[in-house]
Amino acid sequence: MRALTVEEARQRAADLTLRSYEIAFDLTGAGDTFVTTGRIRFGATSTTSWVDVKPERLIAVELNGQALDPSLLDGGRYPLSDLRAENELVVTAAMKYSADGEGLVRSVDAADGRVYTYGMSSLESAPRYFPCFDQPDLKAPYTVTVKCPEDWVVLGNGAATRTAPGEWALAETKPLSTYFVTLVAGPYHQIRSEHDGIPLGLACRQSLKEHLERDAEDLFRTTREAFDEYHRLFRQRYPFGEYWQAFVPDFNLGAMENPGCVTFADSLVYRGQSTEAERSTRARIVVHEMAHMWFGDLVTMKWWNDMWLNESFAEYMAHRVSEDATSYADNWTDFAFVRKWWGLHTDQSSSTHPVAPDSLKDARQSLDDFDGISYAKGAAVLKQLAKYLGDDVFLAGVNAHLEAHAYGNADLQEFVAKLTAAGARDLDAWSDQWLRTSGLDTISVERTASGVVLHRSSPDTSRRLHKLTVGVFGEDGSAAAADAVITQDSAEVGVVGEAVVVPDAQDDTWAKVRLDAVSLANLPAVLPKIADGTTRAVVWNSVRDSVADAEFDPRLALELFVAALPEETSDIAVGSLVQWLEIRLLGRYLDYEQYHGLAAEALRDKLARTVPGSSLQLVTARGLIATTDDAGLLTSWLQGAGGPDGPAIDADLRWAIVLRLVRLGAYGAAQIDAELARDRSTEGVNQAARCRAALPDGKEAAWTRIMTDPTVGVKELLAAAEGFWHPIQAAATAPYAQRYFTDIAHTGEIRSGMVLGLTAHRIAPRFTVDADLIAPAETLIADESVVSGIRRQTADFLDDLRRAVEVRRTYG
Repeated sequence: MRALTVEEARQRAADLTLRSYEIAFDLTGAGDTFVTTGRIRFGATSTTSWVDVKPERLIAVELNGQALDPSLLDGGRYPLSDLRAENELVVTAAMKYSADGEGLVRSVDAADGRVYTYGMSSLESAPRYFPCFDQPDLKAPYTVTVKCPEDWVVLGNGAATRTAPGEWALAETKPLSTYFVTLVAGPYHQIRSEHDGIPLGLACRQSLKEHLERDAEDLFRTTREAFDEYHRLFRQRYPFGEYWQAFVPDFNLGAMENPGCVTFADSLVYRGQSTEAERSTRARIVVHEMAHMWFGDLVTMKWWNDMWLNESFAEYMAHRVSEDATSYADNWTDFAFVRKWWGLHTDQSSSTHPVAPDSLKDARQSLDDFDGISYAKGAAVLKQLAKYLGDDVFLAGVNAHLEAHAYGNADLQEFVAKLTAAGARDLDAWSDQWLRTSGLDTISVERTASGVVLHRSSPDTSRRLHKLTVGVFGEDGSAAAADAVITQDSAEVGVVGEAVVVPDAQDDTWAKVRLDAVSLANLPAVLPKIADGTTRAVVWNSVRDSVADAEFDPRLALELFVAALPEETSDIAVGSLVQWLEIRLLGRYLDYEQYHGLAAEALRDKLARTVPGSSLQLVTARGLIATTDDAGLLTSWLQGAGGPDGPAIDADLRWAIVLRLVRLGAYGAAQIDAELARDRSTEGVNQAARCRAALPDGKEAAWTRIMTDPTVGVKELLAAAEGFWHPIQAAATAPYAQRYFTDIAHTGEIRSGMVLGLTAHRIAPRFTVDADLIAPAETLIADESVVSGIRRQTADFLDDLRRAVEVRRTYG
């Protein structure tokens, strides 16, 4: 099925004016299909157009009372002709439930056999479960009715009312874009509350009931705090009635901003122990989706090239509002360690793109740009803009934008116009420098006799202005700082160089940071003494990026980790750095067998000195489990003897231990089956899939399922892909490195949407540092018959491969 192009969308938006949707779902049938009837009223200035519908079987089509031939459906588009000034279209179709996280997803909970459904409409997915004019700038109100099993409850964008046993009606909505329409139906457990006149609700699978009940007050508190702050910041209250947050199974994202009923991955309902960093991350996801109620849902982009107006804004507001108004702290430290690191890496890839690109990709290709640039870089740029303009001007422009385009659509030029009218100046230059270009500057330090000079080098002619803070740190960790503005390629700063000099110490701009040789030499002694967590994140981002660029010896980076770990107090930092060790440093840049023991020993020492029961202890224990070769120690933890004093060895930690024991060759299929017998939940099934993919003799079965089976749920699919590769199993996985390039393309024939890129990312041979993989990767990337998401992820893999080859060549 061909994707919608921007030219087609613009023409259809000019031709049609939508009045309303009435959608009736019948979910009472057996098997893997359901029936949808959609009644769409619309005006037209052209006699021809088409409606989007992707059914298993098109049952009937009626336009203005005339029956049409269902066989005219062509590639998900049904042609419409003889349109009048006002029209009524009725489409009835048998639709197929989805297993790939898009359309109407059906999932069976392994814990109790209950069936759950939810709708995911983002980018080309809405027509998989209801007929529609599927583009963001054709909005209309929706009225929905549902027939379903009598023990089910129904949620959606409008308030739901049970009208009869097994029958539900959802209140008419405000005008909505198709991509954030949803339906949630099943025997969900519900928890209700209210705040400031807004009905609030939480929902999850019955098997997660006790865990959601435990977390409900935390979730409601964050929601209340964020609503209060958004109502203070914006001149319009939340406009969409009830506010449900539904935690649904087999979700392929973190969350989706459906107005009135936000859907979240139910992995965010923590079964076991969670760290403060994880709870804080969940809170920011909640606050991020709430920001979309204004930016994205109330005012929506016209086309996907302006998705940054949605995602960058929500990402920025999530960190700002969480820091200013919620019970969670260190949000900007997390941004620097986690989100910004993601964005910096993306912005240096061959697939980088501007935050707000002029190039207009089709709807399917636009999926590729839901990445570290549209989220993290865009958020960093907005943070910088708000600081530059001041809150009075920034918020005045934002509120004028929301008021001018409420329930409609807008683009970058219209947003900039409102900021300018509010008092902003030179935004055209700012847009050209920060939104219309890709790549990032490098800011480096030179020590001089009189102080410090910052040097800016750029990959293009943008000559971006940088406002930042330079931090200087003595051998004892004592700190001083000076503000700096870089308008030229060099700028003197009025500070004297101490043991360590850190440009952009407060993470205010978007640039690569390079420390001078003296600072790098002093880091092992000084970094543990730097009190500010954000500054430590800036230092670590510089080190990690320098390693990836083959400018800093990865062995020295590992030594720095070992030196800094004993004094590191942030679970955010330890979690981010351990992930970096696992994914990039050990097995890619450094030989795994030779060096991973140093990390494991450091983590074991850290664990022995960490406060029992703390978040820091839990994240350290996870890191040790992932790196140690001590099978006896891990086995004793499973058996309840000799475990760390503090964190319980709950189901999640048990599975992490089993996975490591499988990779060490100490456990096999029988032990995985025994663990699954202890944990017969959906989560247990997914964890078992991860462990079975890690078995040397389970590789072929896992590979076949990943590459050929369309029925595997999203979470199980991705778990198997995550379990497949590990540097400790290089011999077992070697035959599959070349097979990736021949097999992955065919997954585009059995799945669609975001899961294609997610799968390609996880199943690419990331620990095979072999220059012989470059040529087949290039061939796959150049093959335009392959789905763009797969090609994009393969391009990112190739970037990482080339970096790893160069690091190994440079440092041995």
